Amino acid sequence: MEKKETTLGAITPSREETILRHYQGDPKNKILRHALSRHAVSSVLYEPASIPGVTMSYSLELETMAPMNQKASGRCWIYSGLGFVREMIGRKLGIKTLELSTNFTALYDKIEKANYALENALYYAPREKDDRELKWFLANPIGDGGQWDMLVNLIDKYGLVPMDVFPDTYQSSNTRETDWVVTSYIRNFAAKAHALVHEGKEKEARELKEETMEKIYHLFLNAFGVPPKSFDFEYKDAKGKRHVERGLTPLSFKEKYVGDELDSYVSLINSPTEDKPYLKSYTIDRLGNVIEGKIVTHLNVTMERMKELILKQLKDGEPVWFGSDVSFYRDRNSYAWDDNAIDYEGSFGLSVEMDKASMLDFSASAMNHAMLIVGCDLVENEPRKWKIENSWGTDNGQQGYYSMSASWFDKFVYQAVVHKKYLTAEELKAYRAKPILLKPWDPMGTLAD
Repeated sequence: MEKKETTLGAITPSREETILRHYQGDPKNKILRHALSRHAVSSVLYEPASIPGVTMSYSLELETMAPMNQKASGRCWIYSGLGFVREMIGRKLGIKTLELSTNFTALYDKIEKANYALENALYYAPREKDDRELKWFLANPIGDGGQWDMLVNLIDKYGLVPMDVFPDTYQSSNTRETDWVVTSYIRNFAAKAHALVHEGKEKEARELKEETMEKIYHLFLNAFGVPPKSFDFEYKDAKGKRHVERGLTPLSFKEKYVGDELDSYVSLINSPTEDKPYLKSYTIDRLGNVIEGKIVTHLNVTMERMKELILKQLKDGEPVWFGSDVSFYRDRNSYAWDDNAIDYEGSFGLSVEMDKASMLDFSASAMNHAMLIVGCDLVENEPRKWKIENSWGTDNGQQGYYSMSASWFDKFVYQAVVHKKYLTAEELKAYRAKPILLKPWDPMGTLAD
């Protein structure tokens, strides 16, 4: 019988035998195998010694309203963003409790995203069906995610309302099914628009877009509800005096209590990759919601500078909206997040980390969650840990708050939004310059997925 040639890279019987011999020769593998048969990897590999370094005690701590709960939706950026805005309103009115309608903002985000997606479908229609950017767009044309500039666009265009005026519905808190239906509509339109455009029927494609948009608009009104045109706003101030503002509209409420202040905040990123020099501004191609709104813009700075600016804002009594990757070393039920909390390398001999630039370049890490920074513990003026307000409800963490070690923060925080008054003239000039256009799949855009 003719002997087969070994394919380069194949696991041969002799290689398998060697691997198994090495496995059986390491006594810890038997213990790990037993433990992993009944428990989650993160539980088995958890290092309790990491907890003391991230206890809930801080030298700089803001008093904030109770954390909210985004439930089974990816609206973290809206929850943390409206959490920031309600603190702004609370300081003005001297109130300790206020909830703004996440449902109202999310409804218009979905409507605007659907319109943006249909326009993207028309933009890509002249291309070939296997175009990489077209495929990227169709993979997730209307996700729950978003960016700071996208939130500001929505608030500037539609305003704000209190939660009790337009509360969440089941669908707005559980978005998977409606997202799937609308995504299917968008893909269906993309296919029809592609055919029409390639037949030279651009006018018919545009008409079809408007018909499709109206049907999607109706769907979202059914799922999220019909928003109010006017409402009354009631609250009690710090002295317990009752106030009632009658006949407000979403835009008049926004103008009265927020004004244009949100337009003064700047998005900073820390991306130490070769393609993004520091002190340059960046945007992501085909990323947004409100077509006529401000484009998503980031100023890239070092992590040390980002932390300096975050601390300036915290010291002035304001929380900081930020984006990070929460995939690593965290327990949803525990309050402590530390990069020493789960020992993958000591147990399996493999590290799940690279340096920050490599993790971004090789798809190991990207932004996937937005929260608020509401405190910091400084030791000799250096951050040792950070207090975080999350939007996973008060049943998680410590009444909804979490503590992040300094090293976890440095590795997995990628974005922070601060007031422009803290930036130098050079930084402001760089931010206002024409932004460098990044590919649609750049990791600095993933929070909007």
